[in-house]
Amino acid sequence: MNYNSTRNAALQVTAAQAIAQGISEEGGLFVPQSFPKADLNDMLGLDYIGRAEYVLSRFLTDFTPEEIKACAESAYGGGKFDDNTPAPVVSLDKHGENKHILELWHGPTCAFKDMALQILPHLLTRSLKKTADGKTAVILVATSGDTGKAALEGFKDVAGTEMIVFYPENGVSPMQKRQMNTQEGENVCVCAVRGNFDDAQTGVKNVFAACKGKGLHGAVLSSANSINIGRLAPQVVYYFRAYADLCRMGRV
Repeated sequence: MNYNSTRNAALQVTAAQAIAQGISEEGGLFVPQSFPKADLNDMLGLDYIGRAEYVLSRFLTDFTPEEIKACAESAYGGGKFDDNTPAPVVSLDKHGENKHILELWHGPTCAFKDMALQILPHLLTRSLKKTADGKTAVILVATSGDTGKAALEGFKDVAGTEMIVFYPENGVSPMQKRQMNTQEGENVCVCAVRGNFDDAQTGVKNVFAACKGKGLHGAVLSSANSINIGRLAPQVVYYFRAYADLCRMGRV
C-alpha cells in the first residue's frame, strides 16, 4: 500500500514515509492509492487490540505484523483505557429501542483524540527509523483544545520526539488550558497564540513551508494533526470495532 499526495498525484511514498512527513512538500495530504478490503467475520472474535492490528496491517503494509502488534499493545493496553476496553459499545434498551452509543472518552485525557494519539507516537518513531535514520521528529500541532492535550499526553517523554502545541489564547476552555499548561514531559511544550484556531493552524503550515528543503540540525518536521495518515488510520479501527460488536450481539 503506497500513498499519493493530493497536490501531486505523481508523488508516491510508503506508509512510513507518509507518517514521518505528515504532509507532502507541496502541502498536500497523503492518501492511500486504494482502500483495502476487510472481512468483518475475521474480526468478530478479536478484542480492540486485535482489531487494530487487523485494520492497520492493511494500511501500513511496510510495517511487519510484529511492529503493528507492538504499537497496538503499547497504545491500548497497560491500563491506559478504563477497564482496558477502548471504545466500548453501550446499548440503550429503553422502550425496546435498538440504539447504541460508541463511547470514545475512556482514554487518559477523556477526549476521543486519545484513540489515535496514543498509537501515533509509536507509529511515528518506527517510521523515522525506517525512513530518516532515526532522526528526531519535531512535531508541530495546532489545537482548538482537545487535540493538544491528547497529543501532549501521547508523546510525553517518547524518545526521538520533540513537540510544540499552539493554541488560541482565548479560544479554548479553562479546563483545556489547564490540562495543556500543566502537562508533564521533558520533550513537550505549549504556546498560546493571539488569534483563533485558524491563525494557529496557518502559523504551523507556514513553518512547514518556510522549512521546506532546509536542514534542521538533524531533525525532521512532522505533525500530529489529522493531516497525518498515522492519525487517521487508527481512527478507522473503532468504526469496525463498533459494527463487529453489534454483529456479535445480534443487533444488526
